[in-house]
Amino acid sequence: MPEAARGGAAVVTGVFDLLHVGHVRFLTEVRERGLPLLVGVEDDRRTRGWKGPERPFQPEAERAEILRALRAVDGTFLVHGDPSVTDWTAYAALLAPLAPGAMAWTAHDPYTAQKRRAAAELGARAWEIGETPGRSTTRIVSGRMPG
Repeated sequence: MPEAARGGAAVVTGVFDLLHVGHVRFLTEVRERGLPLLVGVEDDRRTRGWKGPERPFQPEAERAEILRALRAVDGTFLVHGDPSVTDWTAYAALLAPLAPGAMAWTAHDPYTAQKRRAAAELGARAWEIGETPGRSTTRIVSGRMPG
């Protein structure tokens, strides 16, 4: 059965501070699996809590707007809450109203175990997508991008 016939959207969450090729390749691969793609953008407070006081570089509304402009993305939503809360039950509760058909994240995501458990709780397929090596916002701003 094709993925789209199973129902529900594919849901991903992240900061997406400075959009780069790793983001585009990830989102495109998720969307190519056949489900509509919804992207949760971590709000400014959560981003500062995880990435430090100098982040984000772009405000949450603009990060969401940029993502919505991508062909692969069907919609966005903001993720609000205490940055210290990262357990799977909170993640499942956040996404439950969306009734996701799949949840996706990149390989080496520090929250892989929590996301996998939340997907199981929600009855969603769990998709771990390979990352684009050496591509990240942190590398861009530090000048450590490979040539």
